Amino acid sequence: MATDQHPDPAAALEPGATLGDIGEFALISALTQRFPQGEQVLIGPGDDAAVLRVRTGHVVVSTDLMVEGRHFRRDWASAADVGHRAAAQNISDINAMGGTATSLTIGIAAPVDLEAQWLLDFAQGFADECALVGASVVGGDLTRGDQVVVAVTVLGACTVAPVVRSGAGPGDVLAVAGRQGWAAGGLAVLGRGFRSPRVLVEAYRRPEPPYAAGPAAADAGATSMIDVSDGLLSEVAHLATASGVRIDVRSADLEVPEPLHAVAAALGGVDPVGFVLSGGDDHALLATFPADADLPEGWAVIGSVAEGEGVTVDGAVRTGDTGWTHF
Repeated sequence: MATDQHPDPAAALEPGATLGDIGEFALISALTQRFPQGEQVLIGPGDDAAVLRVRTGHVVVSTDLMVEGRHFRRDWASAADVGHRAAAQNISDINAMGGTATSLTIGIAAPVDLEAQWLLDFAQGFADECALVGASVVGGDLTRGDQVVVAVTVLGACTVAPVVRSGAGPGDVLAVAGRQGWAAGGLAVLGRGFRSPRVLVEAYRRPEPPYAAGPAAADAGATSMIDVSDGLLSEVAHLATASGVRIDVRSADLEVPEPLHAVAAALGGVDPVGFVLSGGDDHALLATFPADADLPEGWAVIGSVAEGEGVTVDGAVRTGDTGWTHF
């Protein structure tokens, strides 16, 4: 946070000033002032590496990339929106292990003619998302690139044993927490040059992962868990493969909100359930639980686990799109 002793360098920015105008070190100073440090941080930004206080339990680590033109477009989302998304997708990975994110680092490549204010707004959005779980940005790197590329590493902690993908067993139930298919509906709208239904567009721009659901599932005895970044059926397939089981999804138990019905109709009568089954970027959680487990608040059963292999929907293999693939 800016103080009288350490004035915010961004305060002196001329409108439209670029990264080249402000310079690397002044920009880094402005960025770091947007990242308050939590009590777990012994040494934060400004040294060769951060130093963190490690408590008892398990340390969990994950890394993700966001590339302009592939994962986001600056004409579709504000800089703050992109910051929220970059933080959310990383924090969600820790959530999917049953943990809570504590610290993150950011590496950013950006064109020299990018307006400096864009990057400062990105940093504020990123910091605001981190604040939802009490995590701190403890360092990073900045370099020149032909497009904006964001690389984030997140560290977190699990107070109980981490929940992995390979623990599902026959007789378990499959459950979901968080909204699913909303971001896919928003992407479909934006891809056709529209901005409504606004609730779906905003869901694409700023996901709302169920951050409390991961630790709650771990405490409740979840046998496996994963976050939905690329598509529900795609992620269920990861659970089934890792666990060596067959998982059936019941379409009648999936929540399909009214805005998805509206978008499906506007697109020529496509099946709105498809957004839920194959859509990503909402960062909902999927988990399996013993059939007799008391599911935590916010979790809903949508399927079952049996002996065998693969994924079915209502007992049959679903053809067509099951989620996003990078290659």
